[in-house]
Amino acid sequence: MLMWRFFAVTWLAYWLPGDSLLGQAPAPAAKPSANPKPAAVAPRSAASKAVPLKPSPSKPTGLTKPVAASKPSSVVTTASHNRPHQTPNTDDEKTIYALGLSLYRSLGAFDLSPSELEWIKQALTDAAAGAPRVDFNEWAPRFQTLAQARAARILEREKAASQAFLEKEAAQAGAQKTESGAIFFDLVPGAGPSPKATDIVKVHYRGTLINGTEFDSSYKRNQPAEFPLTGVIRCWTEGLQKMKIGGKARLVCPAELAYGDQGRPSIPPGSALIFEVELLGISTP
Repeated sequence: MLMWRFFAVTWLAYWLPGDSLLGQAPAPAAKPSANPKPAAVAPRSAASKAVPLKPSPSKPTGLTKPVAASKPSSVVTTASHNRPHQTPNTDDEKTIYALGLSLYRSLGAFDLSPSELEWIKQALTDAAAGAPRVDFNEWAPRFQTLAQARAARILEREKAASQAFLEKEAAQAGAQKTESGAIFFDLVPGAGPSPKATDIVKVHYRGTLINGTEFDSSYKRNQPAEFPLTGVIRCWTEGLQKMKIGGKARLVCPAELAYGDQGRPSIPPGSALIFEVELLGISTP
């Protein structure tokens, strides 16, 4: 029972805080709203709808299987100590493995160190054996306090890294910095008119974090995205108006012109973002 209560808490922490898909974005940073507008990468049609964001750890930490206890009937055992290094083969194995990935995602807000992840593994093993080492009811109320403290730590770290990155990018050859702080690089000049803030644009794009982790790409969906510039993050609204049809640009977006201190799944709070964008077409609403 304790194992299920623990898992329920972490499961709810992942699915219920209001994390939106990439196809749902906040209102412009200057005027936050309770009902966010479609994201910078929100397409108009269902066919080109952006996929949900995926967490970016290079390889999730596997959760070890519980070891055998004195009462085998109450313990899940494993046939091999090498299980974490094996690949799941059956549908059930893959589903259970995905369950472990979901658990790992739910723990992201806690910014756990490797040694702290070992305590998570130990707790799963102890719960499966019916021998928890602490009282769940006593310590569960502290989850939120710990999550808030860790969120503040993540935000401070991300803001510092993003600021250093923005300063470096602004000093690069060809960088054009707007008054709001967005940095624009004209990679391939286009021709013809530029879109207005009230226009609808058709684009191909790729979005990454400052460490190179990709969080969305219309190229991977093999279909351009189409959306109004009034319904995207401010960095896009400003940057795309500097482009011409057929052009390709690189936009470096400060957090305040993107997702702010709230972040999104796979986009840490306070993160600067990089987008490579091809402007394929312009139309009016």
